[in-house]
Amino acid sequence: MPLIVFARLALSLVSLAILGAAGYLLWSWHDGYWVWDAYGVGHQEHEPWRLWTALALLAWSMLGRLIVTPLLAKPDTDPTQPERGDHQMISSPTGSRLYVEMHGPADAPPVILTHGWGLDSTIWYYLRRRLSQQYRVIVWDLPGLGRSRAANGRAIDLSHFAQDLKAVLALTEGKPAVLVGHSIGGMTVQTLVRDHPQLLDGAVAGLVLVNTTYTNPLRTMVLSGAAQALRWPLLEPMFRLAIWLQPLAWLSAWQSYLSGSAHLANRIGFASQVTRSQLEHNTLLATRNPPAALARGNLAMFRWDADGALQAITVPTLILAGDSDLVTKCEASETLARATPGGRLEVISDANHMGFLERSQVYNDEIESFCQLNLVTRPGNRPREPMATET
Repeated sequence: MPLIVFARLALSLVSLAILGAAGYLLWSWHDGYWVWDAYGVGHQEHEPWRLWTALALLAWSMLGRLIVTPLLAKPDTDPTQPERGDHQMISSPTGSRLYVEMHGPADAPPVILTHGWGLDSTIWYYLRRRLSQQYRVIVWDLPGLGRSRAANGRAIDLSHFAQDLKAVLALTEGKPAVLVGHSIGGMTVQTLVRDHPQLLDGAVAGLVLVNTTYTNPLRTMVLSGAAQALRWPLLEPMFRLAIWLQPLAWLSAWQSYLSGSAHLANRIGFASQVTRSQLEHNTLLATRNPPAALARGNLAMFRWDADGALQAITVPTLILAGDSDLVTKCEASETLARATPGGRLEVISDANHMGFLERSQVYNDEIESFCQLNLVTRPGNRPREPMATET
């Protein structure tokens, strides 16, 4: 999302400046300076402080995250991790190849989870583990991210994502599913409703929109006026440069990750409950995804609007918002709830944009209760009893 992009860009420049300073100090130490003795013989002298300062700055540039992360986040009691499971690759009508995993009993009611931008399906670690005890949980990577492959640059936009989600929905084999979407995932769900409303007549049992918006996210983030003013002179050119200069952008992203600057930027998406593994997981995904794909997705969001999709929703809808969300402010979720017939808003306290990680127990309870209410009541669509108690 643009707010995090702002922070990552600024802190990445600081990180590169530190690395540049280390390089200059190493060069100046090696070059030294000349002094002449009483006999006119020159001696090259080296200033040790330049060497030691350069080595310290280099160490910070390569290992800073090991110090920064513990300072920014709490110790873990239940660490998340970007783990993968058994998967299949499916073809979408858009031409993209989609990475899909299925978890839980094969005959259980389906729940499809769509992640936010810059992430991949591993970010659903807690919710996937919880729901797969009773439901058939389907997670997938958006094209261009994770292990999914976009057909081309034009396939990275919301309308294409909606077609991709429709292809994933076909894997339920006619069983009504609950669709859960975080951030751009929620925008993708809304676009699916807008472009393919017939799916609400049986294929979709309910919607869960998590920390998302109904329009260009620049309009619903903190400091939205400044963000919109910077769109054309700064953001649009910056993203296009990232597409053209992807190798350099990727090197810069990894250097920022190693120094801990990226962790500091991504910390903006969390409130006070974030743990070290959650911050590391989020930052790692945002770093290893291709900068060109990330840029195209952000540009696509700038041009997106729900366009009446909300009024067309005829299935139960749960809208979850964080009261401290800076990326998509709580007011965006309130607007979603007002515009969605039968929509129910739940505001989670002390939760930012990544609230479903830092307050996972609360978010998981809400989503599981919604699935229980809207999937159990359907004939032939009952979930099994839980296989184990979540720790």
